[in-house]
Amino acid sequence: MGLIFLWAFVDKLFGLGFATKSENSWLNGGSPTSGYLMGAVHGPLAEFFKSLAGIVVVDWLFMIGLLFVGITLLVNRFVIWGAIAGSVMLFLMWISAFPPANNPILDDHIVYILVLILLAQNTTTD
Repeated sequence: MGLIFLWAFVDKLFGLGFATKSENSWLNGGSPTSGYLMGAVHGPLAEFFKSLAGIVVVDWLFMIGLLFVGITLLVNRFVIWGAIAGSVMLFLMWISAFPPANNPILDDHIVYILVLILLAQNTTTD
């Protein structure tokens, strides 16, 4: 799970050509949230989410969130905080495109949230 979040961070930062083209990378002045928020959101909250596209604070929070969740899960420190942050991010992505195209309730965002909850529950505190 940590690598999933870190990959999204790195791809949006450098524009590796997978989800983000080089010219749209964050380092090249692109907005890491605009592509998704302007093109993929739909449903009853679409206008709200579209209004967040390209806002610098939203971009920074999104990128810091991806990095934080990825690192916490990968190094097994602050996993509960990383799981909470990741779950919030995933829930916002799920609700921004509600209802999902393939299954009206259970899609990959919800499955990832459940995995994060399991990881947080199985974390020992030192």
